[in-house]
Amino acid sequence: MATPAKHALLSASAAHRWLKCTAAPTYEMQFPPKTSEYAEEGTLAHSICELYARKKFTVMSTRKFNSELKKLQEHPLYKPEMLTTAEAYALYLYEVCMRYEGMPHINMEVRVDLSDYVPQGFGTCDCIIIGDDTLHITDYKHGQGVVVEAEGNPQMMLYALGALKRYTPVFGDKIKRVSMAIVQPRVTQDVKECEMTVDELLAWGENVVKPAAQKAFNGEGEFCSGAHCKFCRGRDVCPARAKLNTALEDFKDCITPDKAQNPLDPAARKVLGLPPVLTDAEVGDLLTRGANLVEWYEGLRSYALQAILDGKEIPGYKVVEGRSVRAFRDTDAALQKLMDSGYDKAVIYDYEPKTLAQLEKLVGAKRFAELLGDQIVKPKGKATLTDEKDPRAAYSSAVVDFAEVAQDG
Repeated sequence: MATPAKHALLSASAAHRWLKCTAAPTYEMQFPPKTSEYAEEGTLAHSICELYARKKFTVMSTRKFNSELKKLQEHPLYKPEMLTTAEAYALYLYEVCMRYEGMPHINMEVRVDLSDYVPQGFGTCDCIIIGDDTLHITDYKHGQGVVVEAEGNPQMMLYALGALKRYTPVFGDKIKRVSMAIVQPRVTQDVKECEMTVDELLAWGENVVKPAAQKAFNGEGEFCSGAHCKFCRGRDVCPARAKLNTALEDFKDCITPDKAQNPLDPAARKVLGLPPVLTDAEVGDLLTRGANLVEWYEGLRSYALQAILDGKEIPGYKVVEGRSVRAFRDTDAALQKLMDSGYDKAVIYDYEPKTLAQLEKLVGAKRFAELLGDQIVKPKGKATLTDEKDPRAAYSSAVVDFAEVAQDG
């Protein structure tokens, strides 16, 4: 799953951003591309996934498979976990193939042309499966910091448009439905899937993508700050993002309901010179608007730090040396010297058992459950505020109260 050497101005992976902030692509051009160890790790994991898929669906000898795998395992970022995730990916593809009445067409690492909707656009699908009346696209995600959904995923939908263009000359109007899936095994064993008709997809491409992509490509876009800014290269110094976060100052003269001394209505409070009380609706709005405030501020600090280290000046700020923590040059040698000097090992070392998770990994999940399943308890988690999109069930204090009563009895 090699990364293309050429990058499109409007990449499919960034579609969630430029569809909303059409100014982002040309704005980001002034900032150097960034890479990270996580990205390189993901690329390696993708390559291993591709190898496992080719082994399952193409003619590949065990010798060739082992030879290619060995080369990938020599990469400094390789981790044994990548074999497990690759097996999960290949198994899912096999399960998808079993849904069709006959053996479907399957192809890995398919480059698709998106230029009918996105100027100079292209992308690479991890896997395309076509059978019966359905085109199925699967995208593997190795990261675990951000949960990726299949529903309404513009990257996947763009890939689907490109796949339709590529395969319609072969399959004609036989393809009626498009199915898309996100395999993210390090986050969940459940594969995220969604489905739509070809007509719905084409309408989205024509009515949503085309106008936004053309505006973004021409450099005529508009700034729009939001959650989609997360991976924008210029997010730390974006004026629109700063405006969104500093807009919270509009409520600086308000107080929260629990601080109000009486239930006077806003007009009465104003006459008496009392600060206005936030409504519950405003509290909800502020929670949403302030969700990225800390992240935005930390981004500013990170930018300012690097700017000063690069020789620039940030008025009112400077870089100093932080607190340093002492450390042994060679811990084992230092402790051995203490023991050689007469100090007992029991005094120098503290012995603690491994955590439950560490022991489970050591023993193996199945064996661990057999041996210690009846020794494990999982108390109800602490009440935590989150947004309504969180898939977890709403917290019920009654369940906790009942559990406490049952224990007391």
